Amino acid sequence: MKSEFTKPTATSPSSAVEPKPAPPLHRSVGAAALHLADARPAGADPLEALNRSVLQELGEDPSREGLLATPRRVAKALRFLTSGYEADLAHIVNGAVFAAEGYQEMVLVKDVEFYSLCEHHMLPFFGTVSVAYLPGEKIIGLSKIPRLVDVFARRLQVQERMTGQLAEVLEDILAPRGVAVFASGFHLCMAMRGVEKQSSRTTTQAFTGEFQRNADLRREFLAQVK
Repeated sequence: MKSEFTKPTATSPSSAVEPKPAPPLHRSVGAAALHLADARPAGADPLEALNRSVLQELGEDPSREGLLATPRRVAKALRFLTSGYEADLAHIVNGAVFAAEGYQEMVLVKDVEFYSLCEHHMLPFFGTVSVAYLPGEKIIGLSKIPRLVDVFARRLQVQERMTGQLAEVLEDILAPRGVAVFASGFHLCMAMRGVEKQSSRTTTQAFTGEFQRNADLRREFLAQVK
């Protein structure tokens, strides 16, 4: 799967990259997209009418006081929770790719919280993601990794795909010697329906480059994040 990012070139810490905008492939969220619902043109969101119909199909009265604003609120919430589709990855990275200046050891950002929607039932799943990479010639601003997590979490997702997408996008942005991603998630589609297992968690991982080839390196990473 191709990533959504247009590769920048490394710069010195005092000179940030000016990346070219990337055409979205499966559409990728930065601060602007987080407020997508508020930025829409005046007028009702088409999702509002659909939400009203859902309430009626469930036997509810959308005109009663407690539900009057529910179609609008649900529409706004869904726009926010799927705003990752609208993200511009080049805008999110915003030039924060710098020369590694000889640094060769693992860079690890761990326990990044995420919230996503299962694409099968549109119920939430949530947890933490830990991301590591071995720099080649470039490093990335540390805050950009949690922002990239938000991009791929704020979609209709499966945890397996999200984990792989994070590894792929860092490969494209940095051309590192290797990337490792570990995610642990709690899925409400398993807890509140179906098998109804309230204590079950799902872990997924993705490795590229030296992490994929070197078992000792994988163990070092996993020992720090589990």
